[in-house]
Amino acid sequence: MNGNEITLRSLVDKWLAPTFSAPARVAQVGRLFATHCRFVRIEGGTSSGPLSIVFFRHDDGSWCVFPPARTAPAMCHRLIAH
Repeated sequence: MNGNEITLRSLVDKWLAPTFSAPARVAQVGRLFATHCRFVRIEGGTSSGPLSIVFFRHDDGSWCVFPPARTAPAMCHRLIAH
């Protein structure tokens, strides 16, 4: 894990600003089928109404609101038969 990364809790505080009267809660935890990356869906209340945000875990341990890029298959020259 990178020492400069932002925690999931701080992202939830930033995006949803939960309070005692309008708390944020974990609504869903899982993995994407295609990429197997982890995600957490957080629900909370805002002044304009309910809000749900999905956070994705990246390979470096960081959490973002966008999914990580898929890695394309790669071939090494050592694996090619001569």
